[in-house]
Amino acid sequence: MNQPSNLEKTLSLVRELDKLKQVVRRNYLLDATRAENTAEHSWHAALSALLLQEFANQPVDINKVITMLLIHDVVEIEAGDTYIYDEVATVDQEERELAAANNLFGMLPEVKGKELLNLWLEFESRQSTEAKFAKAIDRFMPMMANYKSQGKSWLENKVSKTRMLEVNQIIADGSQELWRYTLSMIEDGAKKGWLR
Repeated sequence: MNQPSNLEKTLSLVRELDKLKQVVRRNYLLDATRAENTAEHSWHAALSALLLQEFANQPVDINKVITMLLIHDVVEIEAGDTYIYDEVATVDQEERELAAANNLFGMLPEVKGKELLNLWLEFESRQSTEAKFAKAIDRFMPMMANYKSQGKSWLENKVSKTRMLEVNQIIADGSQELWRYTLSMIEDGAKKGWLR
């Protein structure tokens, strides 16, 4: 039997990626009319990184950042979306997502699969300037959406100000400007009663 061609292998992941549109997140659109899906989040984060790159702490390779943001949540196809403020759900998140990354990127031709897996791992470890900025954008976007939707997801999930600060302080590693903006949203959200 013939082995699948590189095109067939690549198309198998392309088809699988369509499932990102079905992964519903706990965050809402800015107008709070509905929850966003992971495909929307990934696209919005990647485009926002392009627009906000001047606010990175250090110059970044924006193409690398965009690629990281486009692939960072591919794992949710298999691992599901883990709400970042849910301390119980985050316990095994790393293990679930790594297994999903190995499986999904493993669908690709070997060289391309390893390249994307390594980029995904770099994003997760936040060791490079690009990874720090990409992670900052990834955390900032839901913060902004929650703030603009009057804390809808925060209220539904009883998120505390303490947990909010703990989870989002890594924004500062990639962008001090976005971190200052985040702090102002957290303070205002707490004053308005959107956070415990």
